[in-house]
Amino acid sequence: MKTDSTHKSGFVTIIGKPNVGKSTLINRFLKQPLSIISPKKQTTRHRILGILNDDAYQIIFSDTPGLISPEYKLHEHMMSFTKEVLEDSDVLVLVISCGDLEEHKSLFLEKLQKITVPLLLVINKIDLSNQKELETIMNQCEKILPNAKVYPISALNGIHIDELLNIIIDLLPLSPPYFPKDQLTDRSERFFVNEIIRKNILNHYQKEIPYAAEVKTHQFEKESRLIRIHSDIYVERESQKGILIGHQGQALKTLGMSSRRELESFFEKKIFLKLRIKVAKNWRKDSKMLKRFGYTS
Repeated sequence: MKTDSTHKSGFVTIIGKPNVGKSTLINRFLKQPLSIISPKKQTTRHRILGILNDDAYQIIFSDTPGLISPEYKLHEHMMSFTKEVLEDSDVLVLVISCGDLEEHKSLFLEKLQKITVPLLLVINKIDLSNQKELETIMNQCEKILPNAKVYPISALNGIHIDELLNIIIDLLPLSPPYFPKDQLTDRSERFFVNEIIRKNILNHYQKEIPYAAEVKTHQFEKESRLIRIHSDIYVERESQKGILIGHQGQALKTLGMSSRRELESFFEKKIFLKLRIKVAKNWRKDSKMLKRFGYTS
């Protein structure tokens, strides 16, 4: 391991619109599925730290909720996570995709133009554009954010990921590690249970259901060959509860089976999973319920 005088450590925050590929990028850096991924918007609700360790460095990646216009108190809390990181990061990474440059112009643009920490503007999904389009976008990015270094990647396909990681390492300050070298995240095991179940809700249900649902695990017991998990899924209305359960309980059974399989892969143990549906009326607008679910600003 490098001595403290040569070791690098730093907080690298990744921001951008929903569904732009932030979580995919962090998972690619960490080489494991720390952040849940779904085609639906607003998949990431919490700020999640993923820690990449090497003898010479420690990078603390922060996956933040996508930049959105708040409609609920839930969104306000999600956005508060993102606003805070503009000031407490060692390196800031703004991720955009090739087709939505115009929509990013108003998102934190004034603050981003004034920040003093290193700023990387990463153009993701380059596999969906041609060389001419990419060159045009890169030129536009350099004009909009002249204080940023612009890099094209494809997080999904792993294009230029190693090069981007090396650039980030170069920008890190000299510092001893902030966390133990064997620590991978700041989140608890129950948190990842909640996220995996919520990911499967996003995948199995349509319209408002995924966004009106929140998961809280109240029992997580490890045995020698088994983990027993009891989790509650909260929705806002009785009608949503009925949709989650489905005809003769079939929808909930399918959700439980897919969640259990993913949990077994994540924890590498057999899982006993019990799901229960509860109604918490308008929880997305309720400050007390948001605090209970871990949304604090």
